[in-house]
Amino acid sequence: MSKTETASSKAPNKTAEDLSAAVQALKGGGVIVFPTETLYGLGADALNDAAVEKVFQLKGRDPRNPIPVLVADQEMLHALVAKVPTTAQKLMERYWPGPLTLVLPGRKNIPKPLCNPTGRVGVRISSQPIATLLVNGLGRPLTATSANPSGKEPARTLQEAKTYFAHRVELFVDGGTLTSKSGSTVVEAMEDRIKIIREGEISGCELRQFLGQGKVVD
Repeated sequence: MSKTETASSKAPNKTAEDLSAAVQALKGGGVIVFPTETLYGLGADALNDAAVEKVFQLKGRDPRNPIPVLVADQEMLHALVAKVPTTAQKLMERYWPGPLTLVLPGRKNIPKPLCNPTGRVGVRISSQPIATLLVNGLGRPLTATSANPSGKEPARTLQEAKTYFAHRVELFVDGGTLTSKSGSTVVEAMEDRIKIIREGEISGCELRQFLGQGKVVD
């Protein structure tokens, strides 16, 4: 597929042809740039080892540093995750769809680069309409690491993403200017508590208030 970009900036104006092109690029093992609810992301079929490797190469990311993944629903979640602890279920019910990435025990058969050294994978359900349509269209989990080389400022506009990846990805999907300052909050969920890996759109203070005293560890 030739490297193209979509013409529209908002989900309601996306044509079926635009979304079809993006989904076909993903199904063909390609990498796209697309909007999430926080920042622009590098999207690839998360269950395609070669596609995931392309994402790591584009970012120049340490293979030991896993990338987050979007899922469409609980069924897709369980294709990646071996167990959902009690605290994770509570957080899903409160914050999904939304900017909370949960680090959960991964299944043994998923691509190794998705997992951290303890075999856990970071997942969330996106609240961004275009991202949601892409995950549903692909029918498989979608990578969602920020669209920037490691160490560079994350892309909040399509032009910024093009500065990094022009002619290097299959397709750019425009979602307008994204306003997140910090990306998703990332937490590791254990059975009765969580550990905050990265504080983002959802503050640690809010998580402590929601889960209760002693449920968030440093």
